[in-house]
Amino acid sequence: MLNEPTFKNNIVTWFEKNQREMPWRETTNPYYIWLSEVMLQQTQVKTVIDYYHRFINRFPTVEALSNANEDEVLKYWEGLGYYSRARNFHTAIKEVEEKYNGEVPSSPDKFAQLKGVGPYTQAAVMSIAFNQPLATVDGNVFRVWSRLNNDKRDIKLQSTRKAYEQELQPYVQEEAGTFNQSMMELGALVCTPKNPICLFCPVQENCEAFKDGTVLELPVKTKKVSKKTKKQNVFLVRNSKGEYLIEKRQEKLLNGMWQFPMFEGADALKQLEEKLNVAVTIADERVFHLKHQFTHMTWDISVYSVIEDVDISLERFKGQLDWLNLNERHQYTLPVSMDKIYKFIVG
Repeated sequence: MLNEPTFKNNIVTWFEKNQREMPWRETTNPYYIWLSEVMLQQTQVKTVIDYYHRFINRFPTVEALSNANEDEVLKYWEGLGYYSRARNFHTAIKEVEEKYNGEVPSSPDKFAQLKGVGPYTQAAVMSIAFNQPLATVDGNVFRVWSRLNNDKRDIKLQSTRKAYEQELQPYVQEEAGTFNQSMMELGALVCTPKNPICLFCPVQENCEAFKDGTVLELPVKTKKVSKKTKKQNVFLVRNSKGEYLIEKRQEKLLNGMWQFPMFEGADALKQLEEKLNVAVTIADERVFHLKHQFTHMTWDISVYSVIEDVDISLERFKGQLDWLNLNERHQYTLPVSMDKIYKFIVG
């Protein structure tokens, strides 16, 4: 165990002098703090700030977000990616409005029962907003704590996360939110993955990895399994008005977002014709190609243009298909890959 008072004092003092300015650090509103934590998952701070401001300007209260429809919420999330975060947060906010009269519960147990709230989000929001004694363990904390203790346990194991949470408990009995943010900020600014600034580290005297020269070997993390690649075919189907056919995704991934008709497999064109119940002809060569990376897989997308105009009624598709006027792009939430195709079309 590190010398508790000295270590904590050093890192908190450093944080209070060197922390970055962030809008969610200027509020005690648990709704705003929670929103920031959800947005910051898998996304850099500099990207999140503008989205955060736009989101709270449009949905300034729990009630406002609770009453919003999902399409609009996704629209304000568009470009941040990992859209299940937005859906889960929206669902959880509705639960807060219905069960807790619009007040984010200060009880860690009640908060943990809300949709999408895992151990990290629970600890971060509860400690920062309500000073509950919970330790946050994210990528930055894994790195800092493993180096401080020269700890070679695999951080991909759930058992390691739980062990770290327990080991950090003594430091969050007071000023929990400040300590948690200090650890995360140290990992972001000083104890970085590849080029840590050890000579300027406020807790260098406490760091076993620095003493042993093993800083760059930590944390230990088993290698990821290589991503699967899916070959996708997108078809640009245009009607005589110059509008393009789009469809609403039904799959779990990017559910509810709009895309140009896309099918996987060698029989993709046949799938398109069967769906529309009309024969179409495409150009021999693809007109655009892109790859889009997800956490667990890659889409390798070939885009083909349908030669002739296709004028069909969409009544039977019950809102799952629509004609996109290129000047009305703002009305639809498109994933990043589809937005790139849209930009290709408009030139």
